[in-house]
Amino acid sequence: MLQVSNIAENKAAYIQALKKRNFDAEAIFDEVLNLDESRRATQTQLDETLATSNKLSKEIGTMFKNGEQQKANLLKERTSNLKEESKKLSDELGEILEKLQQLLYTIPNIPHKSVPAGKSEEDNEEVYKEGDIPVLAEGSLPHWELAKKYDIIDFELGNKVTGAGFPIYKGKGARLQRALITWFLDKAVEAGYTEYQLPLMVNESSGFGTGQLPDKEGQMYHVTGDDLYLIPTAEVPMTNMFRENLMNESDFPVMCTGYTPCFRREAGSYGAHVRGLNRLHQFDKVEIVRLETPENSYAAFDSMVDHIKALLKDLKLPYRILRLCGGDLGFTAALTYDFEVFSTAQDRWLEISSVSNVETFQANRLKLRFKNKENKKELAHTLNGSALALPRVLAGILENYQTEDGIVIPEVLRPYCGFDIIN
Repeated sequence: MLQVSNIAENKAAYIQALKKRNFDAEAIFDEVLNLDESRRATQTQLDETLATSNKLSKEIGTMFKNGEQQKANLLKERTSNLKEESKKLSDELGEILEKLQQLLYTIPNIPHKSVPAGKSEEDNEEVYKEGDIPVLAEGSLPHWELAKKYDIIDFELGNKVTGAGFPIYKGKGARLQRALITWFLDKAVEAGYTEYQLPLMVNESSGFGTGQLPDKEGQMYHVTGDDLYLIPTAEVPMTNMFRENLMNESDFPVMCTGYTPCFRREAGSYGAHVRGLNRLHQFDKVEIVRLETPENSYAAFDSMVDHIKALLKDLKLPYRILRLCGGDLGFTAALTYDFEVFSTAQDRWLEISSVSNVETFQANRLKLRFKNKENKKELAHTLNGSALALPRVLAGILENYQTEDGIVIPEVLRPYCGFDIIN
């Protein structure tokens, strides 16, 4: 969430920057600033009314002590009127604050200066590519056919038990899935991240804190009986662990990792591009999250990108990195790099990770602050990334490592799997 003071100071620059997102901010900024002016005027009036009431209350006490009951009773009538006025002003202030808050919730983050303008994923910029695309034998299969051939993932059984988008992994498929999770976690811990085991449901405050609510409400599974939400990513509970914290500069960096299943309704998703593991309603992911000071957050962003590059290099999967344009940038992000692995059997790129610097956008919602060297309170920067999301990594392994004899397991995973090939 943007700070009102920053909107006031940078109005013209913010309007121009948000045009990269195809978001016209001028009218909404005017409304925000008008509401804030009303807030300040109402707050001043309320403070003055309360101060007068408190002053008169002290005078009434003195009058009663001095036996001046008639004067005291006259003042009591005035203080009663002041209390009614202060109640009215307090209610007005609450309404203004609620309107202001709800309005601020609708404004996306300001994109970083390096973010290109654009309307859709077609306008994203490729910034890096690594790995040779393997040449597969004639008759090579997409992963959903391989899963059926080797009996390692059952999409139809998952559909029977729950519905489309909830596959059941079995045998060597389940063991490969578990191996990937454990290896991703081990690599994150080696890199200095602290591992957490997290709740799979969060309350509404957590959803608002990291920006999934109200922006992504329709994409989240809502447990209505308890007013809880199934997490769309471990970023939500992980970042919310620090909600309303006041930290010291010496506490940084904070580096967290965790494995969770993730749940996304993906309403409106259909067609060949969502077949098999390409898009699921439940999937496994290892997340990395960092809290940083503003001066260090972009160096931390580069470190997270390098961490994911190393994972893909070890898996020997061909991949590329895209800098997302304004039109494809997530609501909370200032800068996002997407990682895509090349699916040789499908002959297309599949997104497997996003790394984002959110700057102060979440911290302002979370009230996550720290005391800087001058002992002044400042908002922290938050960053998050997938390291990695499993479905499309698994799809890439199945498709790119297929041979006539079976699916060869990447060398780094063999000690975790306990087998070298699926056949």
